[in-house]
Amino acid sequence: MREKVEEALAQIRPALQADGGDVELIDVNEGVVRLKLKGACGSCPMATMTLQHGIERVLKEKIPEVKEVIAV
Repeated sequence: MREKVEEALAQIRPALQADGGDVELIDVNEGVVRLKLKGACGSCPMATMTLQHGIERVLKEKIPEVKEVIAV
């Protein structure tokens, strides 16, 4: 499952990098994906929205096994 998440994040990453940010996959365990937002995304007031309504939505669409995405 980790490989699938990495592939999906590779598709999301250019949009984050365009805004000066990035995302790092920390862990995948039992459908829970732990990510770290970096750069501009790490300190952005909209980071929670990006994580939940952007990254989590895309990961769940592409990988039905994903239950939750958590920022660490």
